[in-house]
Amino acid sequence: MPHIHDKIDFTVEVFVVYKSKVLLRIHDKLKVWLSVGGHIESNEDPNKAAVREVKEEVGLDVVLDDSLLAFREQDNTKELIPPYFLNRNRIPPTHEHVTLVYFARALTDKLALIQGREKSDECRWFSKKDLQTDKKIIPNVKFYALKALEKLSTA
Repeated sequence: MPHIHDKIDFTVEVFVVYKSKVLLRIHDKLKVWLSVGGHIESNEDPNKAAVREVKEEVGLDVVLDDSLLAFREQDNTKELIPPYFLNRNRIPPTHEHVTLVYFARALTDKLALIQGREKSDECRWFSKKDLQTDKKIIPNVKFYALKALEKLSTA
């Protein structure tokens, strides 16, 4: 997806949990384990972007965890599910991302990767033990993934 702005873009990351594992994928450019995610497009809210990115990248239907949603009554506003975390990171020296970090549950662990659609098809479900022992996972990804498992694991 093209950048909306040349200096800064808003993105989503989704830590997808199925039973007692969390999904990570190798980033096509950085070559490190990251969550599923991408840019929020100009015609969508962050919740829709999170669900769309997971579907596009790994073919999973997910349900965003809405336990942080405080206001649930119907009125003239659309309440959005808030992210668990929010961060800002520099991509190249001249561009930054503000990233909204969501947790979601998958209905299955069967990925539907479309060959050639994504530049990296290397995905893996990580257990808590895998996350704690894998030295290639960067600290913030490990932290978020462990928190997602803590919040959403079902056995």
